[in-house]
Amino acid sequence: MPSANAGSRAGVVRSVNLSERKTVRKKPGEHGLLIYDRGFQGDAHAGDWHRQVSLLALESIDTMREKGLDVGPGDFAENITTEGIDLCALPIGTRIRIGGTLVEVSQIGKICHTKCAIYYQAGDCVMPREGIFAVVLEAGPVNVGDQIEVVQMGDGTCARLPADQPLPPRDTTPLGTA
Repeated sequence: MPSANAGSRAGVVRSVNLSERKTVRKKPGEHGLLIYDRGFQGDAHAGDWHRQVSLLALESIDTMREKGLDVGPGDFAENITTEGIDLCALPIGTRIRIGGTLVEVSQIGKICHTKCAIYYQAGDCVMPREGIFAVVLEAGPVNVGDQIEVVQMGDGTCARLPADQPLPPRDTTPLGTA
């Protein structure tokens, strides 16, 4: 198992969390299917925008547990709960291999326009500061236990901008036939 050292560029998937509605906690599970330029199949946050997949470290959830909250994977509405990788150290544009898939960091943190139930319970919430968002560059299954590896550090820009500029279509021409 990868270590949880600061600045770690590798980790493991601890939970895959999905929900059919927004503004609710996601249900923890063992697997999900990432769809190219959309997000997880069946998840309410999947779509034509730059926040297709959300990731939060188990270490961040543990911080909230230390404050006395009974929380776990999916409770912050993250799609993928990670362990061992320093998500906060990854700039926008970083490409991450998760199992056989590839995602690119598109946003770090978020603005909470309305305070969630966790904020009111603890007076704090980690997702706005420590959660990251990504777009799907290579589709496929994601499973608990899959390895996570940074394959390219970002430069502060993302291939996928907000909804007005989707990713270009993939070239599906078999090699050697074009």
